[in-house]
Amino acid sequence: MKGLEILAPAGSMECVYAAVRSGADAVYLGSKSFSARSSAHNFDNEQLGEAVKYCHINGAAVHLACNTLVHDDELKDVLKLVEYACETGVDALIMQDVGLISLVRKCAPDMPIHGSTQLSVHTRAGVENLYKLGLTRVVLSRELSKKEIEEIAKDCPVELEVFVHGALCMSVSGQCYFSAMLGSRSGNRGACAQPCRLPFSSGGNSDYALSLRDLSIIEHLRELESMGIASAKIEGRMKRPEYVAAAVSACRQSLDEGKISPELSENLKAVFSRSGFTDGYYTGKRGADMFGIRSKENVTAADGKVFASVHEMYKNERRHIPVDFTLDICEGGSSLTVTDSDKNSFTAKGAVPERAIKLPLDYDRCEKSISKTGGTPYFMQKLECNIGKGLTMPVSSLNSMRTACLDGLSEIRGMTKSVKFSSITVSEAGTRKNIRPKNYRARFADCDISDSFLDSELIYVPVDTDSERLNSLMDRGFAVAVEIPRGMFGIENNIYSHLKRVRALGINEVLANNVGAVEMAKKLGMDIHGGFGLNLTNTESVKWAEAQGIIDAEVSFELTLEQISKLGGIMPLGIISMGRLPLMLTRNCPAKCSGRNCKSCNSDTAHIRDRRGIDFPLYCYGACAEILNSVPLILSDRKNEIRGVEFEVLRFNVENSVEKEENLRLYRHNLTPKDGFTRGLYYRGVE
Repeated sequence: MKGLEILAPAGSMECVYAAVRSGADAVYLGSKSFSARSSAHNFDNEQLGEAVKYCHINGAAVHLACNTLVHDDELKDVLKLVEYACETGVDALIMQDVGLISLVRKCAPDMPIHGSTQLSVHTRAGVENLYKLGLTRVVLSRELSKKEIEEIAKDCPVELEVFVHGALCMSVSGQCYFSAMLGSRSGNRGACAQPCRLPFSSGGNSDYALSLRDLSIIEHLRELESMGIASAKIEGRMKRPEYVAAAVSACRQSLDEGKISPELSENLKAVFSRSGFTDGYYTGKRGADMFGIRSKENVTAADGKVFASVHEMYKNERRHIPVDFTLDICEGGSSLTVTDSDKNSFTAKGAVPERAIKLPLDYDRCEKSISKTGGTPYFMQKLECNIGKGLTMPVSSLNSMRTACLDGLSEIRGMTKSVKFSSITVSEAGTRKNIRPKNYRARFADCDISDSFLDSELIYVPVDTDSERLNSLMDRGFAVAVEIPRGMFGIENNIYSHLKRVRALGINEVLANNVGAVEMAKKLGMDIHGGFGLNLTNTESVKWAEAQGIIDAEVSFELTLEQISKLGGIMPLGIISMGRLPLMLTRNCPAKCSGRNCKSCNSDTAHIRDRRGIDFPLYCYGACAEILNSVPLILSDRKNEIRGVEFEVLRFNVENSVEKEENLRLYRHNLTPKDGFTRGLYYRGVE
């Protein structure tokens, strides 16, 4: 089994140097487009090639992040980037968009793909789904505990990657729509404005109820390695080189020596932290102690002395690649051959030796000269000398051969190892036709459902709804489906049990919002309705859903109505057209962290409040809390503008029975709502 890989972020070439020279086994970086950190410096094509060559010379891998959701009109451009990555010799692609993943599997089947943490994978079923899709590695959600990681990792069919240091989002990655809804800057498309770092109160003492401290579980690297985790990932493609160097050095020390020196620990905290670090998710100690902000003291902690100290750690090349030399000197000429552990070899010819007048050339003099590999990533492991009797040559000639050898070896190691790419035809959008007139479905957080909703073609209720209530709903004439929670941290087995129970009652339909939920339902042979959490944003992602056996799906509410109308595929599609949209899915409930009893959630008393006094309700389901928008989405008077879909979904989370009836009345009669509502992103779209 390979050892644990230390994977470092790089937003610039200087960060690449800092990472590799500090001991990183691999770096991940982004291009100028289609990267989930679009505000980082990132790499153009020429810089990407330079980074790949430098890393490969140094024995490090390069993972290219193409981890944003893409639209139909962007698919051809992102495939051009993938083609260039294949030509350049990138070692793996990090991807989120399931449609794009499906395309890359066809056009570049030999290119390793790593499932981004944006895919929200936090169950064994989710990992299995991506394995079947052809991925070689899955980046797990950051909210998992040690025990949960162990359970997923046991006999896992793919490599697993775990974040070990860096910023923590309040929301589960891939399930945050806060920035998009508040300012049209989509975190799923690399443009997050980080509204979670602004003041929000939740009834407690904290004014920053959505701002978590940075994660650091570096001291647990040997534990992760023993679990079989393949890669320890450091967050921070927008951070400076000194941060990268300090984080990588700390990981290297922890893994190699089992501990981190006090000086390095202090430097790591100084270069960047938010009120220190937290290991709360990994250790299971979630709560108020996980929260923190970037204070004035944090900003000023890294003075010039700290940065200078850290810079010293990576200013020179790290000599870590062992090489063997063979020196041959005979009357007819001389040569030096260098060979690395991968059997790469280069031979340099030297000067014709002379007869020694006094001292002939010996092993010690040759070793002293040839072992001087400073300024390169190599160190001499072994030297074999074959020197003719009585011969000598200047040390300068030995030095020249050594330099030529190492330069030649670097050229070989840095040679592009391209991955085959075959052009394919991208599906044309706008080919889809409505199969039937639109109908509506209703999704409820509870079972307070009146007979007014009997004309809905389907109702969604929580999977843990008790059997008596489910039977009652079916007896009253409702077509019932159960919703699998988007957050299933630590409760995967419970969800399986509930699904088996509802199947025994005669309910065979589920609403699935992530790849793990899809896989669970597939194993049980249930009919799957895809939810918005799958983030379907293009025709190819719709086709992925069809291939998964999903019978219909809600598309992403980050799309405009015009974009939705042009989606291809043959599967029935729907949109959320009414209800408070979920802005965040978080395992660390803000209400609980402020000292509230969790029983207060899902009521009108559970909310967070922003600096302008606007309230955002909280709703708990499964293993997570949802932060809902401050106002409901309502399109009841815009039905004639909704095209290309077969159904609309009315969502009810915190509404009382009167509000449910009123919203249904608006929908049925195409009425214009009163003040206090939003059209969502259906007209303004996202960056």
